[in-house]
Amino acid sequence: MTDLNKVTITGQHFINGTWTSEATDFNSINPVTNEALPYRFANASQSIVESAVVSAKQAFIKYRGITAESRAAFLEAIADEIQADIEAITQTAHLETGLPMARLQGETGRTCGQLRLFAGNLRNPIDSRYVDLANAERQPLPKPDTRLTTLPLGPVAVFGASNFPLAFSTAGGDTASALAAGCTIVVKGHPAHAATSELVSGAIERAALKCDMPAGVFNLIQGSSPEVSTQLVTSTVIKAVGFTGSLKVGRILSDLCAARPEPIPFYGELGSTNPQFILSHILEEQAESLASTQVQSMLMGHGQFCTSPGVIVAIKGNALNRYKATLAEDIAPQSAASMLSAGIASTYQSQIELLLNNSQVELIAQGESSPANHFTRPTALKVTATDFINSTEIQQEVFGPCAVLVECDDEAQMQLIAEQLEGQLTASIHGLDCELIANQDLIEAIAFNVGRLIFNQMPTGVEVCHSMNHGGPYPASTDSRTTSVGSAAMARFERPICYQNMPKTLLPQRVIEGETGVKSF
Repeated sequence: MTDLNKVTITGQHFINGTWTSEATDFNSINPVTNEALPYRFANASQSIVESAVVSAKQAFIKYRGITAESRAAFLEAIADEIQADIEAITQTAHLETGLPMARLQGETGRTCGQLRLFAGNLRNPIDSRYVDLANAERQPLPKPDTRLTTLPLGPVAVFGASNFPLAFSTAGGDTASALAAGCTIVVKGHPAHAATSELVSGAIERAALKCDMPAGVFNLIQGSSPEVSTQLVTSTVIKAVGFTGSLKVGRILSDLCAARPEPIPFYGELGSTNPQFILSHILEEQAESLASTQVQSMLMGHGQFCTSPGVIVAIKGNALNRYKATLAEDIAPQSAASMLSAGIASTYQSQIELLLNNSQVELIAQGESSPANHFTRPTALKVTATDFINSTEIQQEVFGPCAVLVECDDEAQMQLIAEQLEGQLTASIHGLDCELIANQDLIEAIAFNVGRLIFNQMPTGVEVCHSMNHGGPYPASTDSRTTSVGSAAMARFERPICYQNMPKTLLPQRVIEGETGVKSF
């Protein structure tokens, strides 16, 4: 076990390979005790933000020309350095987030796995590059030699996520995929786990030195004020943004990116209720086990997963009554717990209070009373399908351990809900094979409103693999054509370019005829 008293946290920014500024502005907080930790941090000034983006711009000129093999080695070195420092990183993250050590150790493994996945993609690309060979004999005009490949966009801004201090933060999927694409990075560390961000940045620093990367390939700025974020996304140097967070903040930053003289892509994951559609026959057979599984899933991480199941849709009847009884029985003994921050806990409490004061909403059950003001209680509510359809307030995501059961009169109401869903990261449909076959219209309606459609499984958790899609129609994400998890995440930070009649001695390796992944026509 690492002695955290011997772990140095400078509280500084990391810019152009150097730690800089005085740590005098804010502390990270232990969310369990709601007390300040002994880690103090600098808040990025305008000049600091400008220094970070200029550093990334200068480094990009060199980094964009580095070979795929060298980038792959760099990504693997980052994973190795994080793994070498895993005890200090996970123990610090535990203090700053209150998340269990087992969860953080697993998240560290996922973070390193993502880095290695992109390294593997660089060595053995899974996407094709297209070559149309010249044909001088074609009439009425000769056909030129054209070859399609990609270029990195440029310096990328990445925002650390509150609920994933590792996998969606400093060296998380956005950073890994952008580095793989050949982009340089400016990370805005999340103030709730600033010390964790610094330790991970130290691992990236060591990897960059070992692999002889340009000094500004990765930069970290800390900050607790909105001005840091707005200056970063409006900098003319930044060419794309990766963000995981709330709809409110994400929309502000997205609008700023769109309003720039040169608009840039904002890849935001902004939230999801991840509805569960339960068909009648499976509900009749498995009401109790489905309810217990729902509680287990919605309480993972105290409901603070982006794929936490927050809405349940089913048809009224005796089977649903059994489901509700088990739901209440399983939730009632659950302890109240801290959330990732006191601010997140306060927002959850306010949303629950509004719902409980809504005459259309009924309480099914709540967990045990909170021992402290910043602790929150698991909650299950119910509402009729008609009231749910007519209320945008009830449909909104409650980030935390809450689920709303929507009671439908019939299949037609279930179909209507599916058709009117806001964009979601995921949705699950639970049914026996025979009723899944009989409900293809429902399946199709759900599919057009989600990024990942799951059958007979809860949504909590995301597999990092080639075929994963972690995104969805707005407001789940700001670009439904992209994913923030899996191999395809790298494409967000590239743009296509066609080389026409380029001399073969100058052609990039990835578009030379006969190379792996190159398709000739």
